[in-house]
Amino acid sequence: MAAAVELDKVSIRFGDFTAVDDATLAIEPGEFFSFLGPSGCGKTTLLRTISGFIEPTDGSVRIGGADMRGQGPNSRPTALIFQNLALFPMMSVAENIAYGLRVRGTSKTERRKVADRLLDLIALPGQGDKRIDELSGGQKQRIAIARALAVEPKVLLLDEPLSALDLKLRHHMRNELRAIQRRVGITFIYITHDQGEALTMSDRVAVMNKGVIEQVADGRTLYETPRTAFVASFVGENNAFIGTVAETDGDIAQVASPAGPLSGRNLRKLRRSSEAVLFVRPEALFVDAEGPLAARTGEVAYEGSQTHATFTLSGGGTVTVTFGRGETVPEPGAHVRLGFAPEDAIVLPREGYADA
Repeated sequence: MAAAVELDKVSIRFGDFTAVDDATLAIEPGEFFSFLGPSGCGKTTLLRTISGFIEPTDGSVRIGGADMRGQGPNSRPTALIFQNLALFPMMSVAENIAYGLRVRGTSKTERRKVADRLLDLIALPGQGDKRIDELSGGQKQRIAIARALAVEPKVLLLDEPLSALDLKLRHHMRNELRAIQRRVGITFIYITHDQGEALTMSDRVAVMNKGVIEQVADGRTLYETPRTAFVASFVGENNAFIGTVAETDGDIAQVASPAGPLSGRNLRKLRRSSEAVLFVRPEALFVDAEGPLAARTGEVAYEGSQTHATFTLSGGGTVTVTFGRGETVPEPGAHVRLGFAPEDAIVLPREGYADA
C-alpha cells in the first residue's frame, strides 16, 4: 500500500530565502502525524505545499502514490482546517458542514443527511439548525472538522486549529481530535508549535528547525532519545551543560563543563575533544550529597502534583529540578549538591544548539 503522503526531497524557496530544505518523509495511511517547531521553521509552508497552495521549488509531493505536481487544492484528496476555522456566520451549522457538498452539486436532502451523520460523529447530535454564534469555541472546532470530513478527504490537514482556545479547552480538544481521528480512520497531518499537543496526539512527530526536518519519531523517542541538540532543547524542559568530550567508555561519554565533569549516554558516538552538550531533564536531577553539582536553592514553584525549583550552580548558570509529590524540596537559599544517573542524561553534538 502506498503511503498516504510522501515528500521526496522537497525544497521551497522564496527568492533567496529557503523556507524548506530537502524534506523527505512518508506519512502512512491512518496515521496522526504532526509537524512541530518554532514559528518560521517551515511547517506551515510544508502543509500548504501538501494541500496545493504552494508548489515545491524542487522535489515532489505524492498522495496515495500519485504525483501532485500541477494539481491545485480543489483537485487534491485533502481538506484543510485553518487556524481561524473560517466558518460562515450567516449559515446554519448543517449548512456549514455541507458547504463543500453544495459546491459539488450534491442534493439538499443528501447534504442534510451527511451533516446529521457527521454531527453524530462529533457528538453534537441535533445541532444542525443552530447558528454558528450560538456555539462554544470547542463546538466550533468540531464543526470545522465535520465540514472538512464531509467531502471525504483521504488526508485532513490541520493548521494549529487549537491555538485560539484557552488552556483547559485546548487540553479537552486534544482528546476530542484524537478520538475523531480514530473513529474516521483517515490520515491527519497536524501543524503545531505546542509540544504537548504533538506528543499527546500523534503517532509520529517531525521536529523542524530553520526549514530542516531534524528528527521524525514517536513522542517517547523524541523526549528520551533526541538525535540533535535542537530537538533535545525544544521538546520538553531540559538542563544543558556545554563543554567538550573528555573521555568515552562504551555508550557513556564524560563532558568537561564549567560545572565540572559530567557523564551521559553517548548515542551519537562522539569522540574525545568533540564540542558537546550534555542534557538532563529536570525530573532526572535529585538532591545527592555525593552529586557532582554544587548549587544553591533559588525560586520554588509549587504546582500541585509537582514542585519546580531553580538552583544556581557554583560554577555559574542555573538548573531546574522537578520534585514529585511527597519529596522534600530544599528551602530557598539552602546549599545542596545535585546528581543524576548517567543513563538519564544524553550527550549530543553542540552543533545546532540554540544557545551555542
